[in-house]
Amino acid sequence: MAYKFKPNKSVAKRLRLTKTGKLKRHHSFTSHLMSSRPASKRRKLRQPAILFEGHARNMRKLMGVSGLHPGAIRQSLKRERN
Repeated sequence: MAYKFKPNKSVAKRLRLTKTGKLKRHHSFTSHLMSSRPASKRRKLRQPAILFEGHARNMRKLMGVSGLHPGAIRQSLKRERN
């Protein structure tokens, strides 16, 4: 009997998958002591960052998402059902 793949839940909680297959992450260094930082730095830290593609490939494997453009795969599955 084959091994059933279990996606890594901790990776799935930390990263969001975009429609084109990129992974968005949160910035670090945002928990406390923000008053000493410039407003521009605080604004930039609020924005999500895109994960580097070399790391993103490994994280997609851990999440159980195969390849780029998962949104396109999802769209093609909807077409097949209709």
